[in-house]
Amino acid sequence: MNAIYEVYRIAKAQTLIALCSTVPGYWFTVLLIDRIGRFAIQLMGFFSMTVFMFALAILYNHWKKDNHTGFVVMYSLTFFFANFGPNTTTFIVPAEIFPARLRSTCHGISAASGKAGAIVGAFGFLYAAQSMDKTKTDAGYPPGIGIKNALYVLGVINFLGMVFTFLVPEPKGRSLEELSGENEGEDGEAERNTRTDLV
Repeated sequence: MNAIYEVYRIAKAQTLIALCSTVPGYWFTVLLIDRIGRFAIQLMGFFSMTVFMFALAILYNHWKKDNHTGFVVMYSLTFFFANFGPNTTTFIVPAEIFPARLRSTCHGISAASGKAGAIVGAFGFLYAAQSMDKTKTDAGYPPGIGIKNALYVLGVINFLGMVFTFLVPEPKGRSLEELSGENEGEDGEAERNTRTDLV
């Protein structure tokens, strides 16, 4: 198989996965984010991704030998819940929970941290997924921990994301001012002025 045909096959597979799982995940988030909340969506996304990563890792030899379709379905569901979960909420929640005077700076730091994590994750997985046998690694790569073990690592990372979700406040149904506590001083002052006027 030549290189152009291989790139075409990979692009076709990634496009199908995007159309069948990634894009619908975003649309589910758009439809449900104000009904079930950011916290629930992020928690459900991380939980589902954890389950699917461990299911892919535990049954890796089964998926590899006997059931390629099942592997693609599980992989697609992982992408669906990534987008109906943390991929969306991690750029919505920071825009809502930081105080107004710091919001743009904190949101920028948050976004940059997310991009740095994505880079580390992508390159880290590429290196980690290499075979433990040096003769079976891709050209130019050192031996890694293998795909099965790399999937376990991803499952643990998703679990940690689920745990850290409990530290995130739920902004559903609250104004930006209410979330940041910016109007608390103004409300107290207005109340004092009202009492003074009555006396």
